[in-house]
Amino acid sequence: MLMGAALERITERVNRLGDVEDPETPTPLLTIDEFFEGNDVVGSIGCNLYPEVGPQVIREALVRIAERSDVYDVRVAVSAFDDPDWPFAERVVIATTAAPDQVMGWFPEDLAPSDTWVGPEEGFNTEPFELPSGGSMVVCWWD
Repeated sequence: MLMGAALERITERVNRLGDVEDPETPTPLLTIDEFFEGNDVVGSIGCNLYPEVGPQVIREALVRIAERSDVYDVRVAVSAFDDPDWPFAERVVIATTAAPDQVMGWFPEDLAPSDTWVGPEEGFNTEPFELPSGGSMVVCWWD
């Protein structure tokens, strides 16, 4: 997909419920494909990882996590669109029956989030997100 078409597609998706920069707008939860297809913008996710990695490296890790039998869904939470090249995400949410410390261990050490916890926390208003029976939303956050 050409970058222009990919950027147009993701711009429409991210702003579907309103301006993502407006705190009243629910945080868009994009599928792995929605966020990463056409995305080659380093820093659009995992911006504080060192050494820096491209978004497709993170995509590969998330796809492996999504394939686990104890994972129901993986979504990228877009928190800003202040870079004109691609939206920014500092969180990934995982619908799973696993505990946050287990989820942390699913990431390669060089891609591990700064923290994981059971969400959603107060003020983290998202699009609807279906959870498995007995499962929870585990938030993975990169600082």
